[in-house]
Amino acid sequence: MTADYITICLADDDEDDRLFFTDAFDELRINTRVKTFKDGVELMNYLNHADSILPNVLFLDLNMPKKNGVECLLEIKKNVKFNDIAIAIYSTSSTEEHIEETFVNGANIYIKKPNDFENLKKILSEVVTINWQYHTSGLNKDNFLMRM
Repeated sequence: MTADYITICLADDDEDDRLFFTDAFDELRINTRVKTFKDGVELMNYLNHADSILPNVLFLDLNMPKKNGVECLLEIKKNVKFNDIAIAIYSTSSTEEHIEETFVNGANIYIKKPNDFENLKKILSEVVTINWQYHTSGLNKDNFLMRM
C-alpha cells in the first residue's frame, strides 16, 4: 500500500516542542500526516497496536519520562515489524556520548533541535525528503549528525 503522504511521528515530552514541530509541518508544502506523543510509553503503545499506521519517519527526543528515546530506539530495533521506519533522534543534547550511543544502536540520523522556527522548517523538510534507502546504505558518523 503506497500512500500519497509521508507519515511522521514525534515523541517528545515538551509540549512547546510538539507544537512547534506540528506548526512547522503545517507551513511546509510537503504532504504529511503528523502524530505526536508525550512520552516513550505512549509512543510504543501506539506502534505496537495492531491497527496503527506505522510512520515513515519517527523523531525521538532522548530525555523523556517513563521511557526515554534510547529505550524506545532499542525496543524498535528489536522488532522486525519496525524495520522500515527511519529514526531521527531529535534532541537538545548533542554530546558525543548521545550521538555515539544512538548511532551504534541503529538510529538513522541525529538532529540537534534548532533554536528558531525557520531552521526547524528547513531541517524537517530536509529530513522527510531524504531518500532513506540510499542515505542509510552508506551511513557513517560523518553523515549521521545533521548540522544546520
